[in-house]
Amino acid sequence: MERLFRQRMEYVTSSHFDGCFLCVDAETDDLEANYVLMRDDLCVVVMNRFPYNSGALLVSPRRHVGALEELTEQERNRVMALTVKAVEALKVTMSPEGFNMGANLGAAGGAGVPGHLHMHVIPRWSGDTDFMPVIGDTKVLPETLEQSYARLKPLF
Repeated sequence: MERLFRQRMEYVTSSHFDGCFLCVDAETDDLEANYVLMRDDLCVVVMNRFPYNSGALLVSPRRHVGALEELTEQERNRVMALTVKAVEALKVTMSPEGFNMGANLGAAGGAGVPGHLHMHVIPRWSGDTDFMPVIGDTKVLPETLEQSYARLKPLF
């Protein structure tokens, strides 16, 4: 098997932003500008501003908590229920052929926001990856965040 390596250590060990965008999104008055698809008293569903694919969503508790075991039973149940809702909404609006889903726990586990747990829901299609990220250090997405938001928002 051939392996490709890319210099990413500086990225994975640095702070990418100030504060917690999930906490900001949980409290914002401007849902559309922050790509918030829905929120209730326990959770928030937002579009990933730096998506792996169009339609990539984040499901998070509103409470700033970084570990699964710190979630209340209600929060765990709501995060999972909204993850299912996210999959259903993406199936209706984007017809993906599959999904990548999961949580990156802790900085060493790849969490961009280690202190605020969130589930990734990423729609996938056969052939949705190509040479551009490897050769050109560029990810090509078929639609903008605004277009994806407009299609998904009515389902939440």
